[in-house]
Amino acid sequence: MREISPKTVEQKLNDGVIMNIIDVRETEEVTEGKIPGAVNIPLGLLEFRKQELDRSKEYVMVCRSGGRSGRAAQYLESQGYRVVNMTGGMLEWEGTTE
Repeated sequence: MREISPKTVEQKLNDGVIMNIIDVRETEEVTEGKIPGAVNIPLGLLEFRKQELDRSKEYVMVCRSGGRSGRAAQYLESQGYRVVNMTGGMLEWEGTTE
């Protein structure tokens, strides 16, 4: 599984790089703040909503600490998607939130 640091994600976003970010936290967790532009698909619903994702795009998976997003990344990879896990999750995110 490929990984990316929160700092690298923040730098890329600040540089104008368009990133497809999927936040797999529960809805109530996301209300505390998410990376701008991130789409919330709770881990428990990922299997049922994966058809919303485009296999030609790369997705950055995010959660609170990196564990759930790691499981999400492994699952999507096994289904043929291009994914990368943001290590440390939102606990290590220092950028802006919405």
